[in-house]
Amino acid sequence: MANIEISIDDRFGAERALKKFKRLCDAYGIVKEYRARSEFKKPSVKTKEKLENAEKRRLKTISKSRTRTKY
Repeated sequence: MANIEISIDDRFGAERALKKFKRLCDAYGIVKEYRARSEFKKPSVKTKEKLENAEKRRLKTISKSRTRTKY
């Protein structure tokens, strides 16, 4: 894991720092890792979810390619 450090000063206010912190957490996958560790999932459930997500991605790319070929 990487340590995230953001400095707050006069030109870089607290609101912007908070937004940057959230973006960095998403980029490093910290929130995703936290959610994965917060509850135990059986390996069979993980595999089923992984396959379902792959199917969703596949259908999404197919639908995108169909809309592009119409033009």
